[in-house]
Amino acid sequence: MRGKTAEDARLLELLDPVAEAAGYGIVRLRLMGGDRARRLQIMAERVDGTMPVEDCARLGRAVSQVLDAADPITGDYLLEISSPGVDRPLTRLADFAAYEGCEARIELDRLADGRKRFRGELAGVDGTNLAINLEGEAETLLLPFAWVVEARLVINDALMERGAAARAARLNSPHVGVGEGEGDPEGVDGASLAAGPRRPIGPLPPEGEENHAQKEATP
Repeated sequence: MRGKTAEDARLLELLDPVAEAAGYGIVRLRLMGGDRARRLQIMAERVDGTMPVEDCARLGRAVSQVLDAADPITGDYLLEISSPGVDRPLTRLADFAAYEGCEARIELDRLADGRKRFRGELAGVDGTNLAINLEGEAETLLLPFAWVVEARLVINDALMERGAAARAARLNSPHVGVGEGEGDPEGVDGASLAAGPRRPIGPLPPEGEENHAQKEATP
């Protein structure tokens, strides 16, 4: 989900270490357009979930140096660095744990329970499955992350209040730096789940095994 094409995947492989070394994580990358006037759009964030304008500029400079040296893109292109925004896409399994309790829209690449689209409250993750509570259903549904083609938070009062509380916490903790603080999308253990019965849609992997095929297929 972080990249759509094989070219996106190659760019992620090149640029992920650059972003991580600078203290950022790439949420999504898209190389758009034809042979001319292409745009390289990189959505990124610090590990505390923020991405001020000055951080976009800093990451842009670091990325530009590597792109100029490696020259992986044919022709001219425009580099765009942005923050994920409030209704951010969820592109990594850890995102579903970090935003537990928030409402999200999820689209799968195949039918599950007779549909591809789901909307409900995120309830953490279980192995390589994400958990979601659907309105009117007593069981928490488990969906394989490997089946997800698109997922995004839904803007509502609860999400706006969460964002306001996070901003207030950062303002009250001026010495918290990159790599610290709440809302770390890469720092959660992914073990938290809402109480109650769970209903898996797809097969659960054996305990202790990681879905390496999915990890390779979805950068």
